Amino acid sequence: MNVNDSDIVRSLLLDASFQETSNEADASILLTNTCAIREGAEEKVWHRMRELRGKFDKRRPKGQRKKVVGVLGCMAERLKEDLFHDGLADLVVGPDAYRDLPLLLTELASNNTEVEKACSVQLSLEETYADITPVRKNPDDVSAFVSIQRGCANRCSFCIVPFTRGQERSRPFQSIVDEVRALHDEGVKEITLLGQNVNSYHDQSPDALAAMPDNAYKMSNDGFKSRIRRSGAGFFFSDLVEAVSEISPELRVRFTSPHPKDYPPELLTLMAERPNVCKSLHMPAQSGSTSVLKRMKRGYSRETYLELMENVHSIIPDVAVTSDFISGFCDETEEEHDDTISLLKQVRYDQAFMFAYSLREKTHAHRVMEDNVPEEVKQRRLREVIDTFREQVQQKNEERELGRLRLVLIEGASKRSKPGARSYSGRTDQNKRILFPGHDDGCVTLSELALDEALSGARAGFIQPVNRSNATHVNLKPGDYAIAEVTEVKGHGLRGRLLCRSSITAFEESGISKPDERSLRLASVVKEAFALSPEERSAHAFV
Repeated sequence: MNVNDSDIVRSLLLDASFQETSNEADASILLTNTCAIREGAEEKVWHRMRELRGKFDKRRPKGQRKKVVGVLGCMAERLKEDLFHDGLADLVVGPDAYRDLPLLLTELASNNTEVEKACSVQLSLEETYADITPVRKNPDDVSAFVSIQRGCANRCSFCIVPFTRGQERSRPFQSIVDEVRALHDEGVKEITLLGQNVNSYHDQSPDALAAMPDNAYKMSNDGFKSRIRRSGAGFFFSDLVEAVSEISPELRVRFTSPHPKDYPPELLTLMAERPNVCKSLHMPAQSGSTSVLKRMKRGYSRETYLELMENVHSIIPDVAVTSDFISGFCDETEEEHDDTISLLKQVRYDQAFMFAYSLREKTHAHRVMEDNVPEEVKQRRLREVIDTFREQVQQKNEERELGRLRLVLIEGASKRSKPGARSYSGRTDQNKRILFPGHDDGCVTLSELALDEALSGARAGFIQPVNRSNATHVNLKPGDYAIAEVTEVKGHGLRGRLLCRSSITAFEESGISKPDERSLRLASVVKEAFALSPEERSAHAFV
């Protein structure tokens, strides 16, 4: 969400004739977009502000106006004028006030004004920036974020988001579809729909009410409760996912961050039926204990959550599930902590974001509870949660991923790629990063025709080896899809070898994409058809 907000700010400032520089020393304005979800995130911002102020004020020639240091986003909304203390910040702007930035910055940057600091932190009940076209930092990226909703109405007792992002409100349906279509036309291959509670999206604009007067709001199952009372009319999240996925069968669709209560069967069925809607779900449990979940005001019990997980795996067998966990919430006992450990073992998540509890002002927990779990106990429990996750994900990937054929969206050279030992990276449908070897001049593999050659034999019941000497080789570029065999798992990361370039449609039609017995048997024959000789294996090995 902060990346997308930065893109909105960039758009507003460029339209106002400001210029962006990649060299920090050349800038007269330095803006830091911030998060306030945990104390640790804020500590990083304070450190960064002290660093900026010290670095540039020390070098400032006598008589020259100091650089403008601005704080944007959730930390600005939470602390407001307190950020002006010690002269660290000159500008404080909350997430609903970015339209004020051009005027405020013009006043602050002018040498002819007496304005030395500026603050705009008014939350809005309507602002969605629907009319702003975000300007991405790297327009060549094959993936893009699209904000569909702002704010949150859940009021979980530990969470400060409703106080820094405001009340929940959704963008108009058509504006989102139009933005995604424009991104697709620019060459984007994967979009991620964004919201604080993205799957509670509900467009109730006049156009939406007229288009969907009899729509019905449904929660994941009868065990979930919500403080939000919704009417039946308008567009819901499943309607939006359906419309966006219809823009192109070769455009991947993801979304984050959701709440477990808003996964109705219609949404899960749509995800199962649409090959380009990624089989990756974020299911933030926060705790495995029903009593802790009640104190957290999450609106569900452990049993309700597990019932949803059963439905998810029944409808989408090859789904990857990620989650969030908080260790050491107020009054958490060892037995409640053990419930979280057992949930991790039972569900076996594919990725998890795990943190020790950090008390946030204004929240329900801050008002009526006591942060009474000692820090050393929080950290010990967090280590146990992390260790359990790592153990489970390694075992799960060895069982579920090793040897599988996955469709990968190529992103480019990996961060640790070095001359002479090049590696490239991509993401599977399940949002797992996979690395594969390449060369200094690129990542070369076989063309789409190689898969047809392998499948012709596989469907006839025999192995038809791919003739590499006659096959067309292609140099993959970011945004291409390719089929890769997973050859190694390392925690939640994968390594593999490329078989050939492909597409979402071709991979789905090949019959090798499912986890059922027939597809796995077919995929096994295809892998044999692409088998490497000993010499080729050596050439493709990781250094």
